[in-house]
Amino acid sequence: MNLIIEAEDLAAELEREELLIVDLSSNQNYLSGHIPGALHLPFQALMAGTPPAPGKLPDLEQLTQIFRAIGLRPETHVVACDDEGGGWAGRFLWTLEMIGHHNYSYLNGGMHAWRSAGLPLSTDEPQTNPSDIKISIDSAPSIDTEQIQAQLGNPDFIIWDARSPQEYSGERVLAMKGGHIPGAINCEWTQLMDPQRDMRIRADAREFLAKLGIDDKHKIVTHCQSHHRSGFTWLVGKSLGFDICAYPGSWSEWGNLPDTPVEQ
Repeated sequence: MNLIIEAEDLAAELEREELLIVDLSSNQNYLSGHIPGALHLPFQALMAGTPPAPGKLPDLEQLTQIFRAIGLRPETHVVACDDEGGGWAGRFLWTLEMIGHHNYSYLNGGMHAWRSAGLPLSTDEPQTNPSDIKISIDSAPSIDTEQIQAQLGNPDFIIWDARSPQEYSGERVLAMKGGHIPGAINCEWTQLMDPQRDMRIRADAREFLAKLGIDDKHKIVTHCQSHHRSGFTWLVGKSLGFDICAYPGSWSEWGNLPDTPVEQ
């Protein structure tokens, strides 16, 4: 299955034995109707939740408990979806990448696309078949503060800031400091969604990003405030074949450290 899968293509695969659909929609939306067989995973499970950088990855013990509980196995192909256009689904797939599980897809447009296509919905909560999977953390899909500081000024290194223009400029301050990492390029996450096509990834994403200077010729790190919005931008970059990783500390960490440089 492709990394980006369309609703009709997923509908044809629902009986696959090794398929695991994980829905990161709100609990209310999940209960009102979800893809048959889809498990609900609250997005809070994906984050450590510890100030000042709540978006960092939970520890290995917590992650092991989560992935065993949802029945993840080495042969499992995971499809993630949500009800917001891809932020939490992307964050979940990044988490899979962090534990070395590469068999995954994103339902393009998530539940917006599924509902719009008139495909079956269920209100039944499926039974889970827990696993005993053993996982380890691969640091390659992520980057930390010190590593970013060491790369500042490197022309081959690009920072993709997925926050709003107001956060980027410093007009809206959500940490001790406002502004952005020096040299960062601002492209708000929602600009990569197409509301005319049920929130699917915009068809011209590659060309749109290239005009901003974000392309496959650079090493890219993406972040937001807590690596939620940048879960989607990481996913878009991944789907375009970019050399992309994420900064889970994001602005909540960078903006609260006393010695990190900031531009406004």
